[in-house]
This record gives sequence, structure tokens and C-alpha cells, in this order.
Amino acid sequence: MATEATFTVPSDQFPLGTVFHQLPSVTVELERIIPARDVVIPYFWVRGTKVDDIESAFNGHPGVEEIQLVDSVEDEYLLRVEWSLEYDDVLTTLAETEVPLIGATGTNQQWTFEIRGDDRSDVADFQRRCRELDIQLTLTELHALTPMETATEAVLTDTQQEALVLAYERGYFESPREVTLEALGEELDITQQAVGSRLRGGIKHVLGSTLSALTTRS
Repeated sequence: MATEATFTVPSDQFPLGTVFHQLPSVTVELERIIPARDVVIPYFWVRGTKVDDIESAFNGHPGVEEIQLVDSVEDEYLLRVEWSLEYDDVLTTLAETEVPLIGATGTNQQWTFEIRGDDRSDVADFQRRCRELDIQLTLTELHALTPMETATEAVLTDTQQEALVLAYERGYFESPREVTLEALGEELDITQQAVGSRLRGGIKHVLGSTLSALTTRS
């Protein structure tokens, strides 16, 4: 049965955590991870500093092949990092075990990861591999997705669900739209770019789950 787990990792145990040594007040939100031929490519949002400071904070880290700015909205920056597969950490372990990452947020204290496996053994394999690499994971939550949970609840992160519910209630999906992304961002206390990212991710997950269910029935 599909299982979700939440782990915490000390900030210095995760590669993106090195940024906190120089920029202790920033918050980092991992957007997605893409395994490539020789690297793992994470996209992430950084809030609370200047992009030049972020890039310099990563210079010299043994795992970083390249870092570049993808987009920016006010004081939030979307960056793309090419991370070497030769550097063992949570990123490479996720790619190696093929465990889907639901979300990850980091501060100068710790990183919090939410992952999902097809069954509990997938989560156990991920934990075992982290132990072999001396990665200090702490399991804080583990639960199986039961039939009582709707497909939407099973695939959405809390932030995606919050954004989708608010957008629906405020009439964002009406034609014409009754609310803007900027207004939704003000209610959620995030930028309109971040709202758009959460809505796109949530809609993608809901459509994927729904289409998968329809295919299974046919």
C-alpha cells in the first residue's frame, strides 16, 4: 500500500543546507528534482536574500557542478543547480532509490522532506540507503494511504491543496476570473509566482491521479 513519510535532516547534512552558513535567515523550498545522465538537478526557491549572495554561497561546494538563476519575483529566486552524482547525500539517494519527493523546505535549523513510496518497503529502502551513507535522517511521520483518502488528498501537498482550495473558493477558475494571482498571494502571504507554481503543481497531480484512475477502470 502506498506510504507517505516525513523526515527531518540537520541543515548541514543536506547539500542545499550549506547556504545557511553564510545566509542564516533565508528559507529554501525545493521545487523538484530531475535525475540526468551525470548529475541530479534540483530546482528550488530561495527567499530572504539577494541572488548574488546565494550563488556565492554555493561556490566551492564539492557537489555543485553549476548554479543558475531561472526566474525571480520580488525577493524570491528560482534557481537550478547541477549536483554531482559522485556526492552522496539525500538528493542522490532519492534519485538512486526512485522515491518520489512530495516537498522539501529548509531553514538554518533543519530540512523537512515529504516522500511517497508505492509501499512501506520503498520508504525502508530509502532509510537504509541513507544510513549506509551516514545521513542523519529522523522519521517524524509515517502513514499508509488508505481507500478512505481521496485521490486528490493522496497526491497533493498541504501547500498545493491550500492554494487550490482558496483559488476555487475565490473564483479563480471561473470565466472570467473573479480573483487574480496577486490577490491570492496576498491572502497566502506568498508571491503570485509562488501561487502559480503551487496551482500548476496541484492541477498536474490531480489530473494525473484522475486520468490514471480512469485508465485503470477501462
